[in-house]
Amino acid sequence: MVLKISGRNVIRLVHKHIRFQTNATRIQSLVNATCRVTATKREMVTLIVATTSDPASINPATALLAMPGWTAGPILPPDIKSFTNQQTRVIQHDGSIVKEDDLDLRWEEVTGEAVDEVIFLSRHTAASNRPALTVHPIGVLHLKEGESPPHGGRPGWAALVNPRIGPWLRLLKKMAEAHNLVPEFEITLEGTHHGPITSKPTMFLEIGSTEEYWKRQDAAQVMALLMWEGLALGGGEAVGNWNSESGKKKVLLGIGGGHYAPRHMDVVLKDDMWVGHLLSGYSLPMEEPKPGENHIGGTWRQSIKAAFEATKASFPGGEILAHLDQKSFKAWQRKAITEFLAEQNINVGKPNDFT
Repeated sequence: MVLKISGRNVIRLVHKHIRFQTNATRIQSLVNATCRVTATKREMVTLIVATTSDPASINPATALLAMPGWTAGPILPPDIKSFTNQQTRVIQHDGSIVKEDDLDLRWEEVTGEAVDEVIFLSRHTAASNRPALTVHPIGVLHLKEGESPPHGGRPGWAALVNPRIGPWLRLLKKMAEAHNLVPEFEITLEGTHHGPITSKPTMFLEIGSTEEYWKRQDAAQVMALLMWEGLALGGGEAVGNWNSESGKKKVLLGIGGGHYAPRHMDVVLKDDMWVGHLLSGYSLPMEEPKPGENHIGGTWRQSIKAAFEATKASFPGGEILAHLDQKSFKAWQRKAITEFLAEQNINVGKPNDFT
């Protein structure tokens, strides 16, 4: 790194501090002070990502950009457009929303800004075709090294969790009800799945589950309002900023159950609960041991460990509590998982922890 020290202003800043120091110490003090000044200028921003190839992605972005305060931002190579509003950046590319990796790091490299979090807008598909607005963390924790993730990400990888997931799910439910999208649309979490690869706290906001609903402008408008209010772009206080000093420190680590995590949802809808990774049954591959053997094969241990570590890193100072969907497991699975959680010093929440 090359430091360019610009004369009088910086010297004035550190003159009093270095007056009685030796020349060598003076130089080091000057360098340190200059670095501190430079660091304070690096702006922390929220990155919202949309793709023009998906109406459930670009429509909410367009609705958000129609609100006041947006200006054109820099181009992210090769030709990704961006828009800025206060500390929020919207970028639009033409590729797959789950396979355009490292957009957070690429943005930092081009702009010099520090990305605080990433929010992806996407369509949702489901065999049921049921209309839904969903929120979820990302990762492909259960795949082995060398396997190819079909929908982006990296085998065994879990993204940092965006702390807004729980608070925004609750806000989304209220907004959807106020705009008469409920009961037509289900408002729900999804289990952790797919890419793209990111390094910063990440969440997906999705509209499902068929082309008819991907194009629904009322659903797009509600998603836009969620971001507008949740990020306090219209004023007020942002929703879902993590603060371990607030007294609300319980973070749910969901283990087991179906993709839409109904038993975890019951807990998350309570106001004082944060959401970590959510491991559906398919993310916990377990091979039943043969008679006379005790070892339970599969990548379930890998999944749990990666989910816990990423969740813990996402909520510094938080109280991470595993929440098991007990009925989704056979007795031998439940026993193996609870024993592994104890070995890893991962606390299992009791019913009164979630009331």
